[in-house]
Amino acid sequence: MTKSLHIGISIDGAGQHPGAWRDPRARPERLFTAEHTVELARLAERGVLDYVSLDDSFRLRTDRTDHVRGQLDALLTLARVAPQTASIGLVPTVTTTHTEPFHVSKNLATLDFVSLGRAGWLVDVSTTEAEAFHFGRRTVAGPADLYAEAGEAIDVVSQLWDSWEDDAVIRDIGTGRYIDRDKLHVTNFEGKYFSVRGPSITPRSPQGQPIVVVDAVNELALEVGIERADVILIHAASITDAAATRERIRRGLVGVARAPDDVAVLAVIDVQLADTNEAAAAMRAQLDAWGGRLPASALEHIGTSQALADLLEAWAAAGVVDGFHVRPATLPDTLERFVDDVVPVLQQRGVVRTEYVGTTLRDHFGLERPANRYATTRAHGGT
Repeated sequence: MTKSLHIGISIDGAGQHPGAWRDPRARPERLFTAEHTVELARLAERGVLDYVSLDDSFRLRTDRTDHVRGQLDALLTLARVAPQTASIGLVPTVTTTHTEPFHVSKNLATLDFVSLGRAGWLVDVSTTEAEAFHFGRRTVAGPADLYAEAGEAIDVVSQLWDSWEDDAVIRDIGTGRYIDRDKLHVTNFEGKYFSVRGPSITPRSPQGQPIVVVDAVNELALEVGIERADVILIHAASITDAAATRERIRRGLVGVARAPDDVAVLAVIDVQLADTNEAAAAMRAQLDAWGGRLPASALEHIGTSQALADLLEAWAAAGVVDGFHVRPATLPDTLERFVDDVVPVLQQRGVVRTEYVGTTLRDHFGLERPANRYATTRAHGGT
């Protein structure tokens, strides 16, 4: 029996393609409104997808005046989306470079509270001098240091998320005690990049630990994902490539004493949909003429919804990934086609879910709510 696929979808701007904002079906005047993102998230939720992601960075991305420049803060925008949706996961990109883990932990925990347990974190690093200049830094660390710092930041954030035990808030009106101080914990984290005392100022959130997502854009990112992520996004051009990367991840997880089933592996796929292959190719040619060619993607589908459903089902049958991270070329058109044309076919074939089971993003991925490390230590006689 084919395992049900997990599907997340990017809802960045007018779409993945830089020329997408000029598409007649795009809504460029609404790109900097919360309503734009809310409508896309609701559309994805109608397709019973696992999550939507929203990209973020400290750079303008391009010097071209024919591309969309500027963006809203991803986490703050998804906090606005949260009360307007009911089930879909909300995964903002938050960089670990030029940011403090204390702020990251508090902000993501807040998103988890606001969404009632649907928050995730797509971890990223900032690699350019231009980004460093925003923060008064004159140099940028090399890739090895950036990803080592990212790994350490995840460790700090994770400990801060646990610094309040689940039952630390007691609200005892009779005695006037709002919290049990014995259930707030100083993290005393000391690392190469960060020194954080803790505890957090935010109680432990509904998921305990919001889901951590790492985009394995290179080997350094993959190593961070293997050691710390709940979801790893891979870039594979074929089933064979995906199988090799999956085996690499499995060996890595065993090496760091993690269970392979506790980490979901999703393949990144760029998608352009139309009624016919010819129409999809023509649309891509027009987008390229408007905004230039997209950087080469490991896995790409330019064609019909039926053919995309067949491709996703074939990968599901091969068992090389647990799902897909879909990047639509244009929004809302490609997302509408995916939800209305691709998802029903996959549902009919038993490849994806037909309804949400559970209420949190961890529920969507079949992941247990993790025990609080400090409560576990206390239960075993530690401090």
